[in-house]
Amino acid sequence: MKYTNKDHTFAICAYGESKYLEECIKSVKAQTIKTNIIMATSTPNDYIKGLADKYEIKLFINTAKSNIASDWNFAYKNAGTDLVTITHQDDIYKERYAESVINNFNKAAKPLIAFTDYSELREGGVEVSDNKLLNIKRVMLSPLKIRGFWKSKFVRRRILSFGSPICCPSVTFVKSNLPDEVFKVRFRGGVDWEAWEMISRLKGSFVYCPEILMSHRIHEESATTTIIADNDRTKEDFEMFCRFWPKWIAKIIEHFYSDSEKQNELD
Repeated sequence: MKYTNKDHTFAICAYGESKYLEECIKSVKAQTIKTNIIMATSTPNDYIKGLADKYEIKLFINTAKSNIASDWNFAYKNAGTDLVTITHQDDIYKERYAESVINNFNKAAKPLIAFTDYSELREGGVEVSDNKLLNIKRVMLSPLKIRGFWKSKFVRRRILSFGSPICCPSVTFVKSNLPDEVFKVRFRGGVDWEAWEMISRLKGSFVYCPEILMSHRIHEESATTTIIADNDRTKEDFEMFCRFWPKWIAKIIEHFYSDSEKQNELD
């Protein structure tokens, strides 16, 4: 099938009273092609409701026990289209994000997910697109610049066996080709990597757009920064490496991987 703008939804996950939420909303409203937008929250408050009303966005309230996986699954389910981007409230999407992703989906055989290159937003709104960690991830994903590799389970599983170079908020899912729930309530920081590992086993295409089409914000209150600081991520990463390697090899890879992740911490 050929996808159009009507087939896509930005599902914004809102928590608390993030000062970055409105900037995120503006970025998805400013896309070169108009797609659908919803907002989901497990922390309903006047601030979130006010922004939803201001920008005429339908707001869904998750009353189930809140955690990253259940909140993302809730947003995923409530998107009324086949294509859905789980949009993190602190991040910014370039105006061509939706247009580029949809165009690339239409080049793929049975697409599962599409994801893009990205930059980081540091304190003060400084955009960083060239650092050691970002460049390593680009090297890891470079085989997927070849469209013929998009449908190769071997290639994508070899990529994921060395870590998770896929930026979660850059991902758009094709719901009709995926399970009803793509995230499992097990990990804190490795929720997304576990999802990519599961999806990598399915028949279909991993669609890669090697263009910086969104910016992922790194700040003191971000979940990733907190998880790295309390060492939970190290344990989760080791468990994930064990899905691809014998334990002794997994331990070696995890050691080097955890060092690279420290770049996510704030000075």
